[in-house]
Amino acid sequence: MNKRVLTGITTTGTPHLGNYVGAIRPAIASSEQPGVDAFFFLADYHALIKCDDPARIERSRLEIAATWLAAGLDPDRVTFYRQSDLPEVTELCWVLTCVTAKGLMNRAHAYKAAVDQNTAAGNEPDDGVTMGLFSYPVLMAADILIFNADEVPVGRDQLQHIEMTRDIAQRFNYLYGNGRSIFKLPEAVIDDEVATLPGLDGRKMSKSYGNTIPLFEGGERAMRDAIARIVTDSREPGEPKDADASHLLPIYRAFATPEQAAAFRQQLLEGLGWGEAKRMLGDLIQEHIGPMRDRYDHLMRNPDEIEDILQQGARKARALAAPLMDEVRRAVGLRRPEKPSTTTRANKSSRNARFVSFREKDGQFHFRFVAADGEQLLLSKGFVDPKAAGNVQRLIQSRGSAVLVSFDGNRFGVMIEGECVASSDAYATPEARDAALAKARAELEALANAE
Repeated sequence: MNKRVLTGITTTGTPHLGNYVGAIRPAIASSEQPGVDAFFFLADYHALIKCDDPARIERSRLEIAATWLAAGLDPDRVTFYRQSDLPEVTELCWVLTCVTAKGLMNRAHAYKAAVDQNTAAGNEPDDGVTMGLFSYPVLMAADILIFNADEVPVGRDQLQHIEMTRDIAQRFNYLYGNGRSIFKLPEAVIDDEVATLPGLDGRKMSKSYGNTIPLFEGGERAMRDAIARIVTDSREPGEPKDADASHLLPIYRAFATPEQAAAFRQQLLEGLGWGEAKRMLGDLIQEHIGPMRDRYDHLMRNPDEIEDILQQGARKARALAAPLMDEVRRAVGLRRPEKPSTTTRANKSSRNARFVSFREKDGQFHFRFVAADGEQLLLSKGFVDPKAAGNVQRLIQSRGSAVLVSFDGNRFGVMIEGECVASSDAYATPEARDAALAKARAELEALANAE
């Protein structure tokens, strides 16, 4: 089974070069590893805790989504969605709130920092503290647990939130699991080797310091103007520079090959002028970022493309979230618990693995074949006539696994009379594809035998 890795991005700012090197680039690279099911979401509910400017949140959502997509995030390979498109998240958040001790929330770092700041200023301890700020670790727990994520990459300052998520999950399992674990206990992944770029003044590149180099915002001109403002010493061209103390070298290294970085360092030692060094740095960054910026600009001019991608991701995400949320409802008594099945195999199959029909914005009809655990195994082509889509579903169900074939590109699908009528997503490896194909065959055989 693939490992599920989940990353959230709060929609309150505009990504800069430090974000790209320290978070975006390594996260995308990780998502491309075999055996990884990556989930990336725009944490717009979390944004409401920090920002009360609707226009800023809307703009940031577009900028961040466009940035990740332009930087190479593949929405067909990962699950990329907007938090507010999943009602299961907020529903689970409330259920978890009802089992979370207030004392646990009292110990949250953000809340304690707000209380300490108020106390130092002579104000009431909870002055200006909203329930969103106080209880947002529960929302973060819901983000993680709704998919039973195995790993959550975080900075060391976020480690407490994963520990709280584990505490909340353990409490829920104890109260309602009836001897089983409804929720997995996620693991925090902290990479202390992630690059941290210096900003214009040598401190860590951060919006809070106002020392950032823009990634895409403002185009190439804004990027080069920021590089020109990087603080250097007063040594003239021709004078040897202290290369290792320079703020330019670590930024250059983040985009260069080891050989390029070594050559740049040597040129500084031999007296390369700061102006020329900044020009070379700008050229190197532009070489890497320029093609991405073209994609970013296109997406920002066409926000409907971003919306379509996010809606596609929401459908994939809800196919997994909805079955788990149904299990939670039954566990806490909001729905009748399922009784052990004493009926025929046909009834069991129809209740679990299933075809789900839907209509896209272009008017065409599609269907999914969804396994008992909620995993989407197949997505059909578009049909103009819903009856035609229904006929294909019935044909697949009657023929069972005989219609399934493997494709190149780590996919599989359904071939009927020489035409591919439905196919899977691309899997990371042939082994992952074959495991999913075996699962699809078993599910379809159960349906076929029930006919």
